[in-house]
Amino acid sequence: MQTIHIDNVSKRFGSLEVLKQTDFRIEQGEFAAIVGPSGCGKSTVLRMIAGLETPSEGEVTASGKPIQEPDPSRVLIFQEHALYPWRTVEQNVSFGLELAGMSKRERKQKTDMMLEKVGLGGFQSYYPHQLSGGMRQRASIARALVMDPEVLLLDEPFGALDAITKITMQNELLRLWEGTGKTVLLITHDIDEAIYLADTIYVMSPRPGQIVETIRTAIPRPRNRNGAEFAEMRERIMQHLDLTKH
Repeated sequence: MQTIHIDNVSKRFGSLEVLKQTDFRIEQGEFAAIVGPSGCGKSTVLRMIAGLETPSEGEVTASGKPIQEPDPSRVLIFQEHALYPWRTVEQNVSFGLELAGMSKRERKQKTDMMLEKVGLGGFQSYYPHQLSGGMRQRASIARALVMDPEVLLLDEPFGALDAITKITMQNELLRLWEGTGKTVLLITHDIDEAIYLADTIYVMSPRPGQIVETIRTAIPRPRNRNGAEFAEMRERIMQHLDLTKH
């Protein structure tokens, strides 16, 4: 499994500085989250860890090795499910295994097991348009997890879901993650989601983004969203984001 280190990273797109001297470390098996205002560079950090972007300055490493290109050990899940509409659920989830050259029998076995885990057993032959938004996102998560990645990168994965489905998916994600040893980084605008899910929360400033506070979440799981500790942490993050006066 991998430890991720963002080491004094800055990122510019032309004359626009998105990140400035950003530095943090995600330990192996940790569930971390980044919260911050729109445009602060959260998704850029995620894309650099995925190997889709490179720093203008500094270095991004996985267990001490520089990340310079995409690697199947690190999988990125977006807010939009990005399933292929012409492929069934089973065909979508097994796509990476197919590219990896796995036999049809083994693909079928692994895919069926993963679909059961995410609550989509029996939906193998359905197409994406036949599923609800939450089910489509379950299929996206299944497609990522079936590859058995060491690092799971989540870019607002539940942002488009209704409140009830979002909570259900948060609980499902925790259930799937616990005990796996996988390293997870979640990007979110939802403060409660970050507190509910993450061991560590990195709060970013407006662009150019920097880490303004690192918060360790000591609240035991399952976390009470209405508890005093949860409320105190929410207030602390909101103060950093200058939201308490609105």
